[in-house]
Amino acid sequence: MPERNPAPDFAATSLQDIARYAAENRLPPVEAWNPPHCGDSLMRIARDGTWYHEGSPIGRPAMVRLFSTILRRESDGSYVLVTPAEKLTIAVDDAPFLAVELRSEGEGRNRRLAFRLNTDDVIVAGPDHPLEIRNDADGPHPYLEVRRGLKALVNRPVYYELVELALAEENERVGLWSEGLFFPLGDE
Repeated sequence: MPERNPAPDFAATSLQDIARYAAENRLPPVEAWNPPHCGDSLMRIARDGTWYHEGSPIGRPAMVRLFSTILRRESDGSYVLVTPAEKLTIAVDDAPFLAVELRSEGEGRNRRLAFRLNTDDVIVAGPDHPLEIRNDADGPHPYLEVRRGLKALVNRPVYYELVELALAEENERVGLWSEGLFFPLGDE
C-alpha cells in the first residue's frame, strides 16, 4: 500500500506547503515492477476524469485514488495497472488525470503554479512537471506532466484562469512562469 499523506486544503494552504506535500507524497515504484500481463482490467478513464469498471462509474474516490497510484504508461503508449504480481490493461480516452483547480503565487519569473488533480494529487508546474499546449482542430488542449509519461488534461475553467493571468502580465508571448520555466499558452 503506498504511503500517502492526506491532501492539504488546496484553497487555504500556501504554495510552499503544497509543494512540500507533493514532494513527500510517496508512490509505489511501478516502473520497477515487471510482472506478466494478465489481461484487461475492464476499466476505462473517460476524458472528463471519471473512472469506470465494466461500464459503471467507480463511485468511491478512495478507490480511484488507490488505482491511480498503480497506473503506468508503457513504452508503446498504452496504460496498465501494475502490482508486483500482475499487470492489467486499462483504457484511457485522453489523459488519465484532470487538473481541476489552480493556485498561483508570485508574479513574472517568481510565479509558482500548483494544480490539484481529480485524484487530489497536487502538482507544481516546473522542470519535472511541464505544461504543454496541443492545438487540435477543436482548439487548444493544455496538459500537465504528472509523472513518468502520465499527463493531466487541464480542464477549461483552469485553462481560462491561466490565460487570464498570462494576459494580465503582458509578456511578449502569452504564457506564464513557474519554478523558473516559461510555459507558452498559445501559438508562437
